[in-house]
Amino acid sequence: MDRESQLDRLYALLNDLEQRVGGTQKLKNCDGYMDWPDRGVYFFFVNDEHSTSDDAQRLTRIGTHAVSSGSGTTLWSRLRTHRGALSGTYEGGGNHRGSVFRERVGEALIERDDLHHDYPEWGDGSSAARELRLTELELEQRVSEYIRDLPFLWVDVGDEPGPESDRAYVERNTIALVSNYKSEPIDPRGDSWLGSYSPNEKIRNSGLWNINHVEESCDPASLDRLAEAIERTDPL
Repeated sequence: MDRESQLDRLYALLNDLEQRVGGTQKLKNCDGYMDWPDRGVYFFFVNDEHSTSDDAQRLTRIGTHAVSSGSGTTLWSRLRTHRGALSGTYEGGGNHRGSVFRERVGEALIERDDLHHDYPEWGDGSSAARELRLTELELEQRVSEYIRDLPFLWVDVGDEPGPESDRAYVERNTIALVSNYKSEPIDPRGDSWLGSYSPNEKIRNSGLWNINHVEESCDPASLDRLAEAIERTDPL
């Protein structure tokens, strides 16, 4: 099966998943009281772009969690980090140093809007003092606004944490399949996609808010694994 056929199958599986769970969600409408599976893989889409596969919304970010042995992170805790804070000192913002997704979106906003002078320490270090975080709050809020409005799906993949987990396998191969990095482009991004302004060429050229696995090859058997996981996934 060639890559285009594999992509068609992937989008067909995601359509099945969407029907199974009753539609996509947006993080602006989600909370921890919803019946999230403990572990899984998530798929974010672009609002205003569509794949040639059944005119499906185009994938823009694929991710998971608990791929280190002994990790206790849950699917919702990972999604909540991407969503950011709803209240408190950093209300409407978040912590991009705890979410690579947030960091990369912020980088693209800085490049597009020439904000280098305003946010010289964006992405520096794994933590930051309260004063620095407050100076970055306006950009964090813009990042939250962007991410919270992206439609997404999730699939229940609940095996034990570790680099050889089914979650890691599905994530890695799905990224590799969708990525246009150093490949003949299929469904290339429109110029309006925010990631086109990313300083990271892997994001710009892959068409994904991902860096890891974008230059790998996809194992077609991973789509069978995804199909099996979809059958186990229940609505929230």
